Amino acid sequence: MVHLWLRAESRANERRAGLTPAGLRDLVAQGFRVTVEESPHRVLPPGDYAAAGGEIAPEGSWPDAPAEAIIFGLKELPADGTPLRHRHIMFGHAYKGQPAGLALLRRFRDGGGTLYDLEYLTDENGRRLAAFGYWAGFAGAAVSLKAWAAQRRGGICGPVAAWPSQEALLTELRAELDATGAQRPHAIVVGALGRVGSGASDLLTAMGVPVTKWDMAETAGGGPFPEILAHELFVNCVLAGPHTPVLLPPEAVNPGRLLTVIGDVACDPSSDFNPVKVYDRATEWAQPAIRVAEGPPLDVMAIDNLPSLLPRESTLDYAWQLLPVLKALDRIDEGAWARAQAHFATHLAALD
Repeated sequence: MVHLWLRAESRANERRAGLTPAGLRDLVAQGFRVTVEESPHRVLPPGDYAAAGGEIAPEGSWPDAPAEAIIFGLKELPADGTPLRHRHIMFGHAYKGQPAGLALLRRFRDGGGTLYDLEYLTDENGRRLAAFGYWAGFAGAAVSLKAWAAQRRGGICGPVAAWPSQEALLTELRAELDATGAQRPHAIVVGALGRVGSGASDLLTAMGVPVTKWDMAETAGGGPFPEILAHELFVNCVLAGPHTPVLLPPEAVNPGRLLTVIGDVACDPSSDFNPVKVYDRATEWAQPAIRVAEGPPLDVMAIDNLPSLLPRESTLDYAWQLLPVLKALDRIDEGAWARAQAHFATHLAALD
């Protein structure tokens, strides 16, 4: 019997989940055992999971789960260095040379556990089977516009918090932009045809922002791309990888540009493949943007858990996409799960 253990998220401001009560009911009907940790933050309450047939466990009790349990979460584990003995499903961010990712792999090596990275659950053609990308792009474009509006007021973007709904976000943001009295900025979205870029483009269009949409055809010749500097707002939706061209080099901060806000939704500043070379750290909800240049100002928004700003929409969408993959956990040595395990094995073998 598959025993899936939905852990509580330990990261501040993380209210999403990868499984809904309705999805849990389907798994139980298939013969799975599902344990759900209590969480005061999760957007869906524990009682709904219990009513669907889940077993409720204390928050943070997953380290003591039975050895056969598969621990399922979204964001990072507490960075306490303890060896990891279970099989874990999560976004590990461990395969692109990130220091925290290498530390995570060592914990799996030391404990004998396995990472099934959600980013690497793909079909036979390498396409991801489930992704939060649309809502990352949607929320990332929204915060980027808030940064632009803050510049119009002579400041920098203040703290952000989760919106109760997409409609609430749109209403608030439209009023904030209108209050500047300025024309909407011209924006460019790179990676516009993917899930992330579609979300960013939809938000910008809903706000009346003119959007230049670039994708692989426009970047095939390799960067950098000075055309980006001719827009006031740049939203990067290109996932960093070994073949990703440099979009903006370090000297892009120099005067002579219209660009004043970068929304790096892809947000991989610690990766060797980061295509936006003007900043070196992610931003946070308490300080969504960092200023990397003056004359004119250039602010970078690089929050790495953007879908959490719309926790209900992103949870319902992602969990619906992922459920068919979870249903195949009783065949974990096949298909998408086997491909994810192979990625883990390759990177584990490459550790020092």
